Amino acid sequence: MAQRGSAIRRLIAGVRAAFGFARPLTLLPTAALTLAIALFAGLSAGQPLNAQSGYSYTGVASCAGSTCHGRSEGNGAIVRQDEIATWQSPSAVSGAHSRAFALLGGRRGQQISSSLGLGDARSAGSCLGCHATYVPASERGPRFQLDDGVGCESCHGAAIGWLSSHYEVRGTHPANVRNGLTPLEDPQVRARVCLDCHYGSTDRGQFVTHAMMAAGHPRLTFELDLFSAFQQHHDVDADYVQRKGQPDSVQLWAVGQAEAVARATDLFARPAYGTEGVFPQLYFYDCHSCHRPITDGDERRLTFETNPGRPITFGQPPFNDENIIMLSAVADVLAPGRSDAFRAASRDFHDAMDDGRADAQRAAIALRSEAQSLSAALSSRGYGSNDAFTIVERIGSRAVSPRFTDYAGSVQAVMAIDTLLNALVSDGRVTTGAAAGIRANINRAYSAVSSPGEYRPAAFRTALGDAVSAIGRLR
Repeated sequence: MAQRGSAIRRLIAGVRAAFGFARPLTLLPTAALTLAIALFAGLSAGQPLNAQSGYSYTGVASCAGSTCHGRSEGNGAIVRQDEIATWQSPSAVSGAHSRAFALLGGRRGQQISSSLGLGDARSAGSCLGCHATYVPASERGPRFQLDDGVGCESCHGAAIGWLSSHYEVRGTHPANVRNGLTPLEDPQVRARVCLDCHYGSTDRGQFVTHAMMAAGHPRLTFELDLFSAFQQHHDVDADYVQRKGQPDSVQLWAVGQAEAVARATDLFARPAYGTEGVFPQLYFYDCHSCHRPITDGDERRLTFETNPGRPITFGQPPFNDENIIMLSAVADVLAPGRSDAFRAASRDFHDAMDDGRADAQRAAIALRSEAQSLSAALSSRGYGSNDAFTIVERIGSRAVSPRFTDYAGSVQAVMAIDTLLNALVSDGRVTTGAAAGIRANINRAYSAVSSPGEYRPAAFRTALGDAVSAIGRLR
């Protein structure tokens, strides 16, 4: 994981520097911990909060007591109980949620909001939807603080219904879910929760427009298993498996790809999101097909390659199909009965870009349907020990690798190979020592996509191909 993390950190170094992710953050203040302990005492004394209290969200402090999730060491009998410390980690990735609100008050956050005429970013709904647990004031309990950032309830759901039941000795996970706990062990559910901010949704403040990116907001990318690994604050032990089942990294990755395609096409098909004035909403398109050096000299550097998966006119801005490419490889291996239909729908979608908004919208809806069907199939199937090997081979095959012509798709591809190698190590199919050697090739691929301005498709494909070949020799 350390090697894997260092490679990803190099990839996101620019975003870290701009947003100040590396700034240390201390644990919750003593006052907040005191309130949390008092809350726990009240619950233990038979005075549980309930929906009649008039609010649904209790805030991070309600989870932060030393008898709950606020221990300094992860040594709890059932769960680690140091989850707050993990959430507030100074790490650029595992502690990012706790710093999300604070970023809005930083130089870059204020510059973006000022450019967009939003005023103070810390009070702008367009920003708070993803930089905080942004719920109406009427739903916030007395210990709820908006400046906690992306708190526990952003992912786990409003706690008022399950806060008391989830620590009861005889409590069960299904009962907690019935009381409102979000079942994040379900890959589809987890993907949709993450995608709300890591791609976008129709909720207020959860869609990054092209204007926001023009003002300085970083481009978003998404890979469910990798993101889950960086945010994991639990141990997958016997107790976890008994309560929630055994998670599978390949399944998480595959379902994440399907849900990302479904979300992208769903939003694109909606008029309020897919268009902006006379232009399409350019958020959906591959940034670097347009943002490239333009010169009038004789030495022109071609930065736009014809992509065999996109039947579009040369020079037409391509839809960002990073997840579509990955899902095509997934379908070929894990859902072959649906692969031809998905591939045809994706080609029809790209082809419709030359025909106008109405045709593209219809094609997007058709592609969304195929992606949703794949998501359901990938969520319900069993997974074998050879699946990761087979998918790696498919990504590196002549049918798929020529489609890595663009920066975003290449980033997604190297994250996929990284994730699948990690799954092979976790399953005992590849030793740690063997993986370390392969990571040298993976790191070369990461280096090839470390900067959009320096991206070279041919060099990337060579590096990725070397990594794929090295993994294949271990099968």
